Amino acid sequence: MIDFSGRTALVTGAGLGIGQACAVALARHGADVAINYLTSAEGARETRAQVEALGRKAIVVQADVSKSDQVRAMAEEVERLLAPVDILVNNAGWARMQPMEEITEADWDEVIAVNLKSVFLVTGALLPGMQQRGWGRIVNVSSGAAQMGGGMGIHYTAAKGGVDALTRAYAKRLVTEGITVNTVAPILIETGSKRDNEARRKMVPMGRQGTPQEVADAVVLCAGTEFMTGQSVHMSGGVYYH
Repeated sequence: MIDFSGRTALVTGAGLGIGQACAVALARHGADVAINYLTSAEGARETRAQVEALGRKAIVVQADVSKSDQVRAMAEEVERLLAPVDILVNNAGWARMQPMEEITEADWDEVIAVNLKSVFLVTGALLPGMQQRGWGRIVNVSSGAAQMGGGMGIHYTAAKGGVDALTRAYAKRLVTEGITVNTVAPILIETGSKRDNEARRKMVPMGRQGTPQEVADAVVLCAGTEFMTGQSVHMSGGVYYH
């Protein structure tokens, strides 16, 4: 049984979907949780309510995790109001479906910042504390698009590929410091959006899309497994084999 009692987690983009499921799953395993959001305030409050219903402490922190000043302020607020962060789930992300011919420099910069730069910024803000304490778990949420080319846009695919590479780079450098860094790479997850439809389900050999809870279970596994680092766990229902 994975037990995070006495640990504090921060989940970025935890106001809905996969992020919300991760926050609740970590709380179910004993962690107190800081819930980051940018625009989904109502969803973040619902996440907090679910965490607290499990008997764990929770706070909600608004921050744009692609902005260094807001990331620093978030890290300070979480430590002041809750505790130093032991478990970081870099889940915040954003996709824009665009043909490659239509992607501008501004589009590229925005998608890379939200999906890749944010992982660097939030990890950088929390890593010194983990190193000082000699314990930390970092789980980055990537995407199967990084392996398959994806259909959301080359900027999104490149960003998620960068998350995978950054994960391995951190893992290699931190392997002797009690800190593990892994990636969960979901694809075709049921989110309740307009894109969830029968055609998408038929793309999955298992015959259905995955659920945010299933992705969250993989995140808990990565955070709770001491001997695994620098790895990517693919949640694809048989779409992709690695």
